[in-house]
Amino acid sequence: MKIYEGNIVSCDSNNSLFQYLVEDNGIIRFVGNVLPAEYLSFPRVLLQGKALLPAFADTHMHYSSYAFFASSLDVRQATSIAEIIELIEQYIITNRPKTVLGFGVSAHNVKEKRLIEKIDLNRAFRKIPVMLIKYDGHASVNNTCMLEMLPAKILSLRGFHSGTGQLNQEAYFAATDFITGKVSPIALLKNSLHGFDLLAAKGIGMIHTAEGVGFPRDLDVDLIRFIARGLSNPFQVRLFFQTMDILKVQKRKLPRIGGCFATALDGCFGSVDAALAEPYSNNPANKGVLFYNQEDVNAFAKKANRADLQIAMHAIGDAAFDQAVNALEMALKDYPRENHRHTLIHACLPTDAGLEKSARLGLGIAAQPAFIHWPLEPMEYLEKILGDRAYQLNPLKKMVDMGIIVSGGSDAPCTLPDPVEGIYCACNNTVPEESLSITDALRLFTSNAAWMSFDEKQRGTLETGKIADMVILNRNPLEMKPEALRELKVELLLLQGKECKPGQGLFSMLSRGLFNK
Repeated sequence: MKIYEGNIVSCDSNNSLFQYLVEDNGIIRFVGNVLPAEYLSFPRVLLQGKALLPAFADTHMHYSSYAFFASSLDVRQATSIAEIIELIEQYIITNRPKTVLGFGVSAHNVKEKRLIEKIDLNRAFRKIPVMLIKYDGHASVNNTCMLEMLPAKILSLRGFHSGTGQLNQEAYFAATDFITGKVSPIALLKNSLHGFDLLAAKGIGMIHTAEGVGFPRDLDVDLIRFIARGLSNPFQVRLFFQTMDILKVQKRKLPRIGGCFATALDGCFGSVDAALAEPYSNNPANKGVLFYNQEDVNAFAKKANRADLQIAMHAIGDAAFDQAVNALEMALKDYPRENHRHTLIHACLPTDAGLEKSARLGLGIAAQPAFIHWPLEPMEYLEKILGDRAYQLNPLKKMVDMGIIVSGGSDAPCTLPDPVEGIYCACNNTVPEESLSITDALRLFTSNAAWMSFDEKQRGTLETGKIADMVILNRNPLEMKPEALRELKVELLLLQGKECKPGQGLFSMLSRGLFNK
């Protein structure tokens, strides 16, 4: 039994703050401001200015991809093309790979202010295939050696640009499927286990992960299911299968479908192919790309809804957002469900009409607040391609005020899983009137996140009877100014009341049974 005394931030609907919390055998036995007599003789953990909150959750990431790149080549910190080349060279010397897969190239954080191209990679790497995935996860740059590896049918798809070596849209998705299929199961397992250490360091005890990209027989889906079923610890994994094939999901008895890739309705702003109702400001001929017509999305939503699945769909531009909302509206008219919790992922540029429907239909929004202050996709770039619409992006307060349940995620590996950064961004929107209060921002990664996956009866708030998944922060966020929130640090993650310290080793985590279903 442990008794915590100090700043207890419940994140419940009443914004309750308590002085005491009693945890016993992984369950919260008491929260309140007057400690009952039966607990007075037990030793106490004095928070002394620190704060105890519910463990954080990340409600949209691509865990297998994140874990892979976290253990391999990440170039997002490079400040020049020459530095990217140097990082690749060092990676080759250290790891001697047969193929180089890297993540994080952008035109916005290098001094050249352009995306690295095939010619740059060819000068340095003529004999080893190199694929560098863009920071947004929707395009890649490849050298000639890599392009020669790809089947001809991939290079015939929309999105192949032979001059620059860039792949986006259907060509990128197909190439990613092909290349990830060459990652060994052992490497995938090793990377996946290591990734949980990184999440623990950020206070994350639950993830909603979209899987199903390119691995033979959907190996990534089944491997994450295996890890998540685990041995005994309490790390929570909620898996969305990125497919429109209902039977594949039902075969595995999964309750959720969707995410990105096969269920992405449009592209992204980084590749200027997020689907817009009106053309991009820098190109009157471009409205982006809708990957499906409305009838196909309607048919998918109807079938998945009738199968009692929770649906999540990627929609970044306003045209894609409306397409998703309209499909879910039609599906719920066809087969009404009171507690479906269908989810719109990203919803970066929502329409007012679509938000009103979302509120009426009970749709959730899995937002990525870190997009608001994203060095790899800065505001000046968004202004260039969107004009005034750049100031309509991520209207979090409007969503919350309309009664829509909004949760927070990272879209990792696009941004790194870091709820503190997400909370900071949500409270410091580039449009000040769309900034959330600190209490509402905390809910994005706690109680609202639990609601998104039907976990609110067990997790997401510090209330009597709930599971003691908790995080200790170095300061009380409710006593801080919004602009200072980046000073918050995670000191300890507690899962079922037990310390989950990062850096203890991936195989020791597995052997101690740190995962559950």
